[in-house]
Amino acid sequence: MASIGHVAVGMAAARLYAREPIGSGALAASMLLWSGLSLLPDADVIGFSFGVRYGAPWGHRGATHSLLFSLALGIALAVCARMRGAPLLRTALFASLVLASHAVLDTLTDGGRGCALFWPFSTTRHFAPIRPIPVAPIGARFLSERGLHVALFELLGFAPVFLYALWPRRARAPQRA
Repeated sequence: MASIGHVAVGMAAARLYAREPIGSGALAASMLLWSGLSLLPDADVIGFSFGVRYGAPWGHRGATHSLLFSLALGIALAVCARMRGAPLLRTALFASLVLASHAVLDTLTDGGRGCALFWPFSTTRHFAPIRPIPVAPIGARFLSERGLHVALFELLGFAPVFLYALWPRRARAPQRA
């Protein structure tokens, strides 16, 4: 994926997480944080610089794309957020799902080596039965005709998610006593 879909998921999660309308600055910051969380599993590409092979357990789409990683990190982040007053279970659920959405979306791509969804129990890489999302070129190769094609595909494909995230929310009417 070109990361555009992951950003859309993060933005939608921010809107859904904030049960009430919040100021535009706070919502933008929240969308930025949730989008960053959605992109976090791809931090594994740093390993390429250190000689970590793509197919290695800690290589791209390896351990950081596992469901256990998503759950463990989601819980850890929720514990930290709880110290700042955020609801523990709601935050753990949202964070874990946003992280896991990254791997699930990557299994829907038409390239790469799949995702190690069940690491550390299995290093087998998995794809979804259908793979409608074109895989994006990694690194500077993204700035190519192929990269533009993937980016446009994701912008169009995830447009409904972006619309949900950005559509103005009406304030609730005060309830009568």
